[in-house]
Amino acid sequence: MAIDETLEHVWADVVTRNPGEPEFHQAVHEVLSSIAPVLAKHPELAENKTIERICEPERQIIFRVPWVDDAGEIRINRGFRVESNSALGPYKGGLRFHPSVNLGIVKFLGFEQTFKNALTQMPIGGGKGGSDFDPKGRSDSEVMRFCQSFMTELYRHIGEYTDVPAGDIGVGAREIGYLFGQYKRITNRYESGVLTGKGITWGGALVRTEATGYGAAYFAQQMLRARGTDVEGKTFVVSGSGNVALFAIEKIHQLGGTVVACSDSHGYVTDANGLNLDTLKDIKLVGRRRVSDYVESHPGAVHVSDGSIWDVPCDIAVPCATQNELTARNAAALIRNGVMAVVEGANMPATSSATSAFLEAGVAVAPGKAANAGGVATSALEMQQNASRDSWSFEYTEQRLEQIMSGIHAACYETAEEYGAPGNYVVGANIVGFLRVSQAMIAQGII
Repeated sequence: MAIDETLEHVWADVVTRNPGEPEFHQAVHEVLSSIAPVLAKHPELAENKTIERICEPERQIIFRVPWVDDAGEIRINRGFRVESNSALGPYKGGLRFHPSVNLGIVKFLGFEQTFKNALTQMPIGGGKGGSDFDPKGRSDSEVMRFCQSFMTELYRHIGEYTDVPAGDIGVGAREIGYLFGQYKRITNRYESGVLTGKGITWGGALVRTEATGYGAAYFAQQMLRARGTDVEGKTFVVSGSGNVALFAIEKIHQLGGTVVACSDSHGYVTDANGLNLDTLKDIKLVGRRRVSDYVESHPGAVHVSDGSIWDVPCDIAVPCATQNELTARNAAALIRNGVMAVVEGANMPATSSATSAFLEAGVAVAPGKAANAGGVATSALEMQQNASRDSWSFEYTEQRLEQIMSGIHAACYETAEEYGAPGNYVVGANIVGFLRVSQAMIAQGII
C-alpha cells in the first residue's frame, strides 16, 4: 500500500533518523499507508504532530549484560528496552531473548505493541525489550545468571506503574521467574504487577500460556462469521510449534476446524486427517523435540525438511513463527490454492508485498496487532488480578479473552467500513490504534 503524499515527509524522516532498521521501517510504513483519511477527518492530529511523536519512542535503553557460563567463562550480551508510548498507560510488552535481537527489531516490536495494546482497550501503553542472548542449549544455572544480570540493569527502568515487561520468544515461565526473583531481591518489594507471565502459584493468570493462540483462533472465528461462514469444517495451516501455534491449533480444533500442518526451524509436518495435538504437545512441550518426530507415531503423516509450509493447501493460514516468514512467493501459492483468510499469530509475519498480494486477491488479512492481541490482553488481566490480590478461574479468564477479541474484531471491521476500506482489517486496526493513542496524546499536552 502506498503512502499518501501528505505523509511522505514523515516517512522520509523516519528512514533518515533510523538507518539500517528495515523491520521498524516496515511497521511504520504499514501504519502511514492507512491513516491519511483519519488526518483529513481530524486535522488536529496532524497539527499536534501525533504521528511524528508516535514514530519516535519515548525512551530507548541499551545496556551491557555480563554473565558467567558453566565453564567459568565471562560472556557479554546486549540488553534493550524500548519504551515506545505511555499515552494509554504504563509501557507494556514482552522481552525477547534471541540472537536476532537488535535495536531495530525491538523498536519495530514496541511500535506494533503500542497499537496492539490500544486495540485491547485496556489501560496499557506500548514497549518491548530483550537481548541477543540465546537460551537454547544453556543450562538452568546459566539462564538464571544471565537473567539476574539482565535484571540488575533493567530493574531501575520498570515498575507496575511505569513499565511492565512480559515474555516473548525465548522468555517463558522459567526466565520470568528468575527475572522476578532478582527484581524482588534488589528492590526488597514483592511487586507482583511488575512482570506478567508469572507462574500460576505466585501471581500468574490462568489462560496466559494459551492466550495468544486462543485469541488468534477467536479472531479467525469472527472473521469467518463476518463473511457468512464459520471455523467448522475449514482446514488451517499453522506455522511454528511454540505456545502460540500449539494453542491456536488447540482452539481451532475445539471450534471445529482442522489443522493439517505445522512447522519448526527444521521443516514442517502435514497430516491430512488433522494434526494430533496430544502428540505435538508431547514432542514440543514435554520432550522439546522436533516436529519431524511426529511421523514416528502417525505413519500417514509426512515431514518435509526443504520446502515451504505455505505450499500446503488450506482455507486459513495462521503464521505463528516470526516476522517476515511469509513472502510474496508464499502468498502466491496460498492464493493459487484458494486461501480465504490469513490470521497473523506472530508479529508482522507477512512481508509488505505478501500482504499487498493478499489484499489485491480479496483475501482477508488479520494483522498481528489485532489477531495476536490476546496475549497482552490476558497480561493486562493478570495485572488486574495482581492489583486486587485476586485470582480468577480459567473459564472466567477465557470468557474475558473471548470478549476482548470479539471487541477488537468489531472495532477493526466497523472502522474499515467507516473509512472506505470495507473488509480491510489492516486499515481498520491501524486507524483504531492510531486514533486511540493520538487522542490521548492530545489530551495530555505536548510531552
